[in-house]
Amino acid sequence: MAKKVVDEMTMTRALTRITYEIIERNKGIDDIVLVGIKTRGIFLANRIADRLEQLEGKKIPVGELDITLYRDDKPGKSDRDAQVNGTNIPVDIQGKQIILVDDVLFTGRTIRAALDALMDIGRPEKISVAVLVDRGHRELPIRADFVGKNIPTSLDEEIIVKMKEIDGEDGVTIAK
Repeated sequence: MAKKVVDEMTMTRALTRITYEIIERNKGIDDIVLVGIKTRGIFLANRIADRLEQLEGKKIPVGELDITLYRDDKPGKSDRDAQVNGTNIPVDIQGKQIILVDDVLFTGRTIRAALDALMDIGRPEKISVAVLVDRGHRELPIRADFVGKNIPTSLDEEIIVKMKEIDGEDGVTIAK
């Protein structure tokens, strides 16, 4: 059984709110680089970058981060079993304000893996986290700086984010 909790319009509003918060907290968008965590984080980062460009008139670099080799929570995976789908960050991140973008924040392990991956690439001045959905249940002391929607869930529920770019529609559902 699945229940839709975020529709296309609500998702657009949440991303717009995140965009304004990024501008306010960073006092502009100089030195900002958005880095989307594969897969849906990349599409969210691109949407936020487009909105930032509309509002501020400046193009923001957007990178793609594959954290496959940095995961510690996938049983049975080893480095030789992992498939790397590619990391592509088009600018040097040294001294930049990085905003990691992902669809759902749950245990915090994806963000921890992303931090490790970023540090192997360079040393940014600051790293922030933006997520479309924060569902709680953290296992690590990690929090999002920018949150589209807080959706409390039980551990037996699953948050499913759909995006037009790969799913043909925008929305968030909770499934048991």
